[in-house]
Amino acid sequence: MTPGQFIDAALWFPEADESEPFGPGALVYKVAGQKMFALLTGGADQGGEDDAPATVNLKCDPGLALELRDRYPAVTPGYHMSKKHWNSVLLDGTVPDDEVAEMLRHSYVLVASSLRRADRDRVLVVLGDDAPDLGGAGTATPEQA
Repeated sequence: MTPGQFIDAALWFPEADESEPFGPGALVYKVAGQKMFALLTGGADQGGEDDAPATVNLKCDPGLALELRDRYPAVTPGYHMSKKHWNSVLLDGTVPDDEVAEMLRHSYVLVASSLRRADRDRVLVVLGDDAPDLGGAGTATPEQA
């Protein structure tokens, strides 16, 4: 998944917005303008080095976080985040796009579930069971990877 594809997917979620509170090159994605569910840094699209892949930090259930770290070398404990609740995912193509999209959805739902009831109910009912469309470019199933 490219940084551009990740940005499109992150902004697809209900009431998701993008900001740069930490300065240029670190894109923060919040739900309902309140809580962060993703942080994208690096990569050519973000003003980083041309050959360095971007990294995204995503919130994750602690048990699942450990499983994902075991399954994919590109998934590590969250850089500058709670190592128990956040993963850093290197967008170098080694994690299938549909898996990154599922991690993104998982992060969004976890964070949205912690909002106050009115906000939580509003964004989660709009989300339903949908997931962002990746356009079929570069997606691979675990069997293909």
